[in-house]
Amino acid sequence: MGPVTAVTPSPVSLPDLPVASARAVGERLAPLPAHRRTTFWLRARRWWDDLVTGLEVYADPHTVAGRLLELAAAAYAGRADDLHVLDEQRLLEPDWFQRPDMVGYAAYTERYAASGTGLPGVAERVDHLRDLGVTYLHLMPLLEPRPAPNDGGYAVADYRSVRPDLGTMDDLRDLAATLRANRVSLCLDLVLNHVAQEHEWAVAARSGDPHYRDYFYVYADRTEPDAFEATLPEVFPDFAPGNFTWDEELSAWVWTTFNAYQWDLNWANPDVFCEMADVILNLANHGVEVLRLDAIAFTWKRKGTNCQNQPEVHQLTQALRAVARIAAPALVFKAEAIVGPDDLVHYLGRGVHHGKVSDLAYHNSLMVQIWSMLASRDVTLAAHALARIPAIPSTTAWITYLRCHDDIGWAIDDGDAAAVQLNGYEHRGFLSRFYTGDFEGSFADGLVFQHNLATGDMRVSGSAASLAGVGRALRDGDRGRLDDAVGRLLLGHALVLGWGGIPVIWSGDEIAALNDPHWDEVAEHAEDNRWAHRPALDWDVVDALADDPGSPAARVCRGLRAMVRARASLPHLHASVSAHPLPTGAPGVLGVVRQHPLGAMVGIYNVTEHDRYVPAWWLAAQGLDPHAVLDHLTGAPPPVTEYDDLRLAAYQAMWLTAR
Repeated sequence: MGPVTAVTPSPVSLPDLPVASARAVGERLAPLPAHRRTTFWLRARRWWDDLVTGLEVYADPHTVAGRLLELAAAAYAGRADDLHVLDEQRLLEPDWFQRPDMVGYAAYTERYAASGTGLPGVAERVDHLRDLGVTYLHLMPLLEPRPAPNDGGYAVADYRSVRPDLGTMDDLRDLAATLRANRVSLCLDLVLNHVAQEHEWAVAARSGDPHYRDYFYVYADRTEPDAFEATLPEVFPDFAPGNFTWDEELSAWVWTTFNAYQWDLNWANPDVFCEMADVILNLANHGVEVLRLDAIAFTWKRKGTNCQNQPEVHQLTQALRAVARIAAPALVFKAEAIVGPDDLVHYLGRGVHHGKVSDLAYHNSLMVQIWSMLASRDVTLAAHALARIPAIPSTTAWITYLRCHDDIGWAIDDGDAAAVQLNGYEHRGFLSRFYTGDFEGSFADGLVFQHNLATGDMRVSGSAASLAGVGRALRDGDRGRLDDAVGRLLLGHALVLGWGGIPVIWSGDEIAALNDPHWDEVAEHAEDNRWAHRPALDWDVVDALADDPGSPAARVCRGLRAMVRARASLPHLHASVSAHPLPTGAPGVLGVVRQHPLGAMVGIYNVTEHDRYVPAWWLAAQGLDPHAVLDHLTGAPPPVTEYDDLRLAAYQAMWLTAR
């Protein structure tokens, strides 16, 4: 028998692939070994339909799909061998990001690494991530932005360069490789909705190039902008009112949802789509494994709406994902969609897009409801609101978190509030006042962010420890209140870690970092108090944790490490298993039930500073014998009283399964 020759699938097996594109793809792949060419065509055939149907927002989807396949072939041909291996591994283990040993960490590069060390400095501190059990690192915007002000780096001037003070694209590739060797996946931000006015596309548009003017929404007078403004909200009403800005060089109004220096991209133009797809593939080839699709909800505009969450957003995300799956399937998408629960699930796929859009999405509602429970000491609203969120595709996962880099907007739905006899407007106001310390009995040290006098909306800035009361307790020298504050921090993280999906720890929260009192001393930060909860990680505190085991920093870090270890041992916390929240019969105690093939897992969470008692019958109703269970957070059976109740101390959490 003679040698076996690899057979390359014919490109004509892709319906309506333009001949010119087929030829160009073949030329790109020609230098590759036969097995690599075969793999590319097999992937193209697998995701071709997803690509084309996602592009049906354009007049000629097959032609656009052909252009994109050419880009994918070029990226695939230039992909490093170790990344090709990673692609194969991830295709064989498609649930890699759903597993219970996935734990995330998010930070600004320059506030995590030692001063002046940039991306190489992050690699030097990978041991801290390993000690925490982190397997996913989200570094906040690091692609080259415009000069300050730049919205914290979200006004990108060049998608193909790193901020000069942080390093180079080669440094980025090296860091990704170092993290990968330590089983940590790198996540970066990709701003989809807009670019800085200094970006080369915007510069060309200003110079009069008609090709690039079509990359943006440009209007000669206020007729169209005023028609859109009739239904558009303001994102930053304090320092960026309105959604359009007059530009003298354009001699026109340009759409600027966020700030005057951030120009919204016209995704109705297929050239914009192709440009951004190429950016995605370039980042994937530098070793990025997760892309946070920033401001994704705003990318499609429709008059008469708020221009958020339009159906085309999900259609185009499906097409972007298909391109990435063909060239670099190790890459997954995370939707940055801080929207209402009914809109949120669409970013993970509903209906025809089920499981075909983003792989990950932020569970903003969980974060909001945790802080709501801690302020009210009541779980009724949370149990109702969280239970009402539709199930997500079993191939996707939530990103869960107690805090992040952003402010907290109180996304309490009026209907959810009314269902439990609350007034949504009043409850949102209560939370704003409570967490800014303007409510009797408040323990919090938050700051007012973007108070909209017209709507009453008031968001809040503050670190998790400051919002939980650590700062106030330390100032007052009150040990009991400090114990409560530490308990709130650990309880909140237990909820986040026990929900499923990928829990993400915000840098500094692992050592109970307080608000930075000097946040406004950097000129470009002075008008944005979100920098209060973005302090540089105090490495002196990290390195001295063992020296003061009773400090809030040591207690929180020790507790987090133990929870991460317990989580990794529980298959019940695989993201494909749904979390079902419900009241427990005990005031102030939330139950979260997960029905796994191995049996039920029940999390119970006391959001009050008092002992609480969960009836044994309630646990039995969830499928667990209260006398034969193990609490994985203590490694022991939970205490059962003589009245057959499970006793929870103040702010205690339990993760229970059958022994």
